[in-house]
Amino acid sequence: MIFLFRLTAAALALLLVPLLAAPAEAHHLMGLFHIKAGPLGGFLSGLGHPLLGPDHLLFLLSLGLVGLQQPSRWLLGLLAVGLGASGAGLLLPNLPGAELLVALSLVALGLVVIGRWPRWVLLPAIALHGYVLSDAVIGWESTAIGFYLLGLLISQATLLLAAITLVRPWASRLSSSGVKLVAGILIGIGATFAWTTLVP
Repeated sequence: MIFLFRLTAAALALLLVPLLAAPAEAHHLMGLFHIKAGPLGGFLSGLGHPLLGPDHLLFLLSLGLVGLQQPSRWLLGLLAVGLGASGAGLLLPNLPGAELLVALSLVALGLVVIGRWPRWVLLPAIALHGYVLSDAVIGWESTAIGFYLLGLLISQATLLLAAITLVRPWASRLSSSGVKLVAGILIGIGATFAWTTLVP
């Protein structure tokens, strides 16, 4: 059992190496594939954006580690807060230090996982992620933004469902030392991302 746990931890660490090498900032399909802003481009960009930003992807999937009670209510609440924050980001863009705070949200999540911080911290944390995800579409026309937000909603809902249905059962089988190890990895990655925003 200990060998299996160590093997799982090593595999997880190997999977996280590319994430550490990538910058802790949002990415979207528009830049990668030179898709023009419009309904289809906006929708595809919204679908891909959380997947291509390693900090967003890791944060959403790692919510399954928290062991949330009544996960469907949490799922809807987190989605609503994230999407609302994306709307706020369109109205009030360029919050100073937003990318740094998003990186530190992984540190906060690690502290929630080990019970050092309360779970309500997840709400402002996902709000920060939603806020930053709006940066990519500032200046677009309203139809493209609407389709972007729709794609974003679908993508984030899918990742949160994966966190509940896949990550949560896996996390429930971890020992207390295993939970602390995974939380420590999250904290380390968050601190690394934060450092890269301070020292490009």
